[in-house]
Amino acid sequence: MDTGDTGKQLRGASMRAVVSAFGMGAFLMSAPALASDDAAVLAANDGFYAALNTLFTGDAGPMLAVWSHADDTTYMGPTGQYDRGWDAIHANWETQAAKKLGGKVEPTEVSVIAGETVAVVSEYEEGENTNANGAVAKVKLRGTNVFRKEDGVWKMVGHHTDTLPFLLEE
Repeated sequence: MDTGDTGKQLRGASMRAVVSAFGMGAFLMSAPALASDDAAVLAANDGFYAALNTLFTGDAGPMLAVWSHADDTTYMGPTGQYDRGWDAIHANWETQAAKKLGGKVEPTEVSVIAGETVAVVSEYEEGENTNANGAVAKVKLRGTNVFRKEDGVWKMVGHHTDTLPFLLEE
């Protein structure tokens, strides 16, 4: 994320254009408020990847804490599925935890666009997991995370990533 004045101005201008295009101009915030929300969104994003790495050990608990439990949540993960609503997403995370893929994935080249109540994070997800043959496989996927502020806390409401061939559902 660019922390220079030019980057903040461009990000602010981009956010105004996106918000204006969706007719939500009333939700714009001042630059200092946006910077503060950027930090809070990045913390929520880091929480997601900490939870994901714990999930790789077989424990879905932390993943359940970072997600909104609302019916409008969506998840498009590396197995190629498209889950809608918390119940389906919760079941998917439990199934993935049971696979115990091991390894670690970290966000890189992170970009944040934050509004008053909704934020989008675009990034690469890089690291390694164990594939279906038990071998360690390098991972580099594109990822998009969507967060919504619920009761003052940024919760994930959407996650979309590229597929991994060794995880594709048949």
